[in-house]
Amino acid sequence: MTASASLGLLAETLTARLPGQVERDAPFGALTTWRVGGTAAVRIRVERPEDLAVVAGLITPDVARVVVGRGSNLLVADVGYPGLVIVLGPAFEEVTIGADRVAAGGATPLPVLARQCAAAGRRGLGFYVGIPGSVGGAVSMNAGGHGRETRDVLVDATIADLDGDATPVVVTAAALALGYRHSAVRASQVVLAATFVVETGDPSELRDELSEIVRWRTEHQPGGANAGSVFRNPPGDAAARLIDEECGLRGTRVGGAVVSEKHANFIQADADATAADVRELILQVRDRVAAHTGVHLDPEVHLVGFDEPGDKTKTTMR
Repeated sequence: MTASASLGLLAETLTARLPGQVERDAPFGALTTWRVGGTAAVRIRVERPEDLAVVAGLITPDVARVVVGRGSNLLVADVGYPGLVIVLGPAFEEVTIGADRVAAGGATPLPVLARQCAAAGRRGLGFYVGIPGSVGGAVSMNAGGHGRETRDVLVDATIADLDGDATPVVVTAAALALGYRHSAVRASQVVLAATFVVETGDPSELRDELSEIVRWRTEHQPGGANAGSVFRNPPGDAAARLIDEECGLRGTRVGGAVVSEKHANFIQADADATAADVRELILQVRDRVAAHTGVHLDPEVHLVGFDEPGDKTKTTMR
């Protein structure tokens, strides 16, 4: 059976088992923060952990799949994604705030988590207010900013493996081997929830701290259609400095995609941009920096649906 046939059979079976949760040719690229790219061949909304067990029991190795959170580090090809897209539903956005611990579902938007903690007088997660990802993405990518990273506050994560029976397992932060924009979370694994350590603080002061982070980000980083930092910072340097000061690429354009004038490690997508424009600009920036400085910039962005070695079809919850 071909991959396409397997996907079609999977869609039919999932629709029968999880009615109302499966959609064919569903919007995908439009749901990412770049807002470019095509549709997903099949998209399923998971409403509870048991739904993942159903998916795990039905998928075959020849069916490509990707788990999506807020779509803030994805570039979807214009032709779309010929696989299964898994989205966690609202049930995975629950936040429980304790005295020194906060538990949050994997689909919880990071800014929402930061604001809820501040309102409850819990300090420690304020840096999340400026990160447009989800809790699952924060764990998978060790998201960070303003001098803090997820590994500084993470206690454990609840993870289900689609290559197994998707039974939720609690994994300690130490076992996740969190590094710079990296973790041991595998492509087949889904972050269902996470627990963070917090301290008691004054809600008014904490709200002021969040406001200052938002102000700083507004001043130094562009809004609009972008995916945040495109490249990881190389050791001892900054990708934006290499792109701008060393190579003069600020404002470089390919079609509707342009290197931001405000922050050179951001690529903006205009209303008429295509995913091909964004991809080509990423490659041009990478290659020109390598040729001029000898430094190879490693993208934070995952390409999905592109038929090339750079297509990183993997689990992501950002």
